[in-house]
Amino acid sequence: MKAEIITVGTELLLGHVVDTNSAYIATRLADIGVDVFHKSSVGDNARRIEAELSDALRRSDLVIITGGLGPTDDDLTKDVVASVLGEDMVLDEGSLERIKAFFAERGREMVESNIRQALLPRSARPIPNHRGTAPGVLVEKNGKTIICLPGVPREMKAMMEDAVIPYLMQKMGDRRSVIKSRILKVSGMGESAVEDMVKDILRTQTNPTIAPLAYTGEVLLRITAKASSEDEAAGLIGRVERELRERLGDLVYGADDDRLETAVARLLLEKRVRLAVAESCTGGLLSSWLTSIPGISESFLLGVVSYSNMSKARLLGVEEDVLKRFGAVSRETALAMARGARRVGEADVGLSITGIAGPGGGSASKPVGLVYMALVSGSSAWSCRSIFPGERDEVRERAAKQALNMLRLYLLWH
Repeated sequence: MKAEIITVGTELLLGHVVDTNSAYIATRLADIGVDVFHKSSVGDNARRIEAELSDALRRSDLVIITGGLGPTDDDLTKDVVASVLGEDMVLDEGSLERIKAFFAERGREMVESNIRQALLPRSARPIPNHRGTAPGVLVEKNGKTIICLPGVPREMKAMMEDAVIPYLMQKMGDRRSVIKSRILKVSGMGESAVEDMVKDILRTQTNPTIAPLAYTGEVLLRITAKASSEDEAAGLIGRVERELRERLGDLVYGADDDRLETAVARLLLEKRVRLAVAESCTGGLLSSWLTSIPGISESFLLGVVSYSNMSKARLLGVEEDVLKRFGAVSRETALAMARGARRVGEADVGLSITGIAGPGGGSASKPVGLVYMALVSGSSAWSCRSIFPGERDEVRERAAKQALNMLRLYLLWH
């Protein structure tokens, strides 16, 4: 079954509301083996909604529309569906009674405009809405299925779970398949380099498919399998996942909902390593991530934001000569900050970040995005220099992730 999703609302096109509905619907359809090939958003304009719906019906078997089911004149979805199908609108008495009951239960008077919400295309049947006044619409005609749901996410989700998913599962019967995905998370290498390492695996896969996705400071590898059962899909994914993990090794830090800071926190606690952190350009971002992990107080001893040269010298003991000769953004200062954090915090490991996040402050020799990171333990000292692209917040996030990954690799290898 080929499906499309259309979200209706001018507020979506203006950016005033973020479309989370299509992501939710696509995920739930994938769970039951329905392929979504197209998603679109359209404003509250009858002509444009009609054009979008007509195109969707030519391409797909199932079209799910959210939004435009309210009581006002700019709620046009059902009228457009009726027009595309060549039908008139009729009053559904059952829906009207449910709307009246909705208001009565809340001690409110129903206004006349709410009657519009009980009007449906003639061949449609209503989908009950137990959390609002707008019933959904289900139409089967000419081998196509149109489903209209409210734009309010909590109403839409309840109707998907209570009515739409059961309906689609029954409709597909024995033809129903399962689409499952798993995401491997990679840190320490860019998208092109990761893709080059596994290009032979990518090229030979048809089921599961593998899609590399660039994300701020990391790379995601989405493995998607389609099968007749969840166990079969899991088996297909597992085989490819093992192959990718073997190829990429320690570059893979986790999967699905795993976060880099969670992986690092787990290693710190498992190995009983005590950590002290000194941050400049990241302003405590790395420390904030780590301290969001429950139980991390056993390992995280100190977090210092030493933004000025004076604080680097007074709090961490960075020598003035180092700051004068090499500057605040330098390998030497990063190492001195890490040593100072380790000493002051009485920790096993000191980790530091210093750089130029921008938008100003850069020069020809030290451009915006230049960041030095350092790690110092009792037996070793590491440092890393990177020039990160992007705006200020992106530079800060990339720097914090790279420093975390430096710590993760140290913990794995020691």
